[in-house]
Amino acid sequence: MSKHPLVLFDGPCTLCQRSVRFILRHEKFAELRFSSLQSETGQTQLRAFALPPTIDAMVLILNREAYTGSEAAFRICKYLRWPWRWFYGCRYLPGWMHRPVYRWISRHRYQWFGKNESCPLPDPAQAERFI
Repeated sequence: MSKHPLVLFDGPCTLCQRSVRFILRHEKFAELRFSSLQSETGQTQLRAFALPPTIDAMVLILNREAYTGSEAAFRICKYLRWPWRWFYGCRYLPGWMHRPVYRWISRHRYQWFGKNESCPLPDPAQAERFI
């Protein structure tokens, strides 16, 4: 596996696709790599970290650890430029404050934002960042 942190996202999810594009636009340095949860790489990583193959959350693989849901989202903020980087500090908030909000959005994301039949191809300028 790459030395770069890996973000696993729900490929067909429109909100997830927008989130990845947001990260790419606001990332301070091009450190993060991306793969869909449904891809071979995504499924291999889920098995390696004993996560369910149908996980309903974003996953960040960082330093041989897997973070999911809001924990992953807050840790991803560390790689963004200001002011977005500020949200990295939210990882210190008690989980009971942010986990239910993340799960609520996750449960409704297809209804609110839609779902594609497949994950669209990345922008050619960013293709090397996708596994």
